Amino acid sequence: MAFLKDFKSFLMKGDIIALATAVIVGGAFNKIVGSLVKDVIMPVIGVIMGGKNVNNLFFSLDGGQYDTVEAAVEAGGAIMTYGNFLQAVIDFIIIGFVIFWLLKGYEKTKKKEEAKPAAPKGPTQEELLIEIRDELRKK
Repeated sequence: MAFLKDFKSFLMKGDIIALATAVIVGGAFNKIVGSLVKDVIMPVIGVIMGGKNVNNLFFSLDGGQYDTVEAAVEAGGAIMTYGNFLQAVIDFIIIGFVIFWLLKGYEKTKKKEEAKPAAPKGPTQEELLIEIRDELRKK
């Protein structure tokens, strides 16, 4: 029973709950950003590139000529699909930008900490030595 009680208290800690919430929100956030990249940004990039689908960018390592990635895979050709890598890099940059934007907004909502008054300064070394000297003279 002690094990279950310890496990329950571990799960109910604020850090674990916050982490679980962050994972769930992060998963939903990933879908939103993925859709933004796939459905909004990449078609624009495709138009700029002359109507090509970025995911279909590749070059053949075996010298074969293939029209699409699927055709190369079906033929068993050795290909490097740099379009998929480009897609992943764009996803990463956009996710980083959106997270930066959200954190910047969050920072603006936080209450600014008021400047704390400086601690009162103590006596200088010279003042302390003068006090000691004066006390010794009194004796």
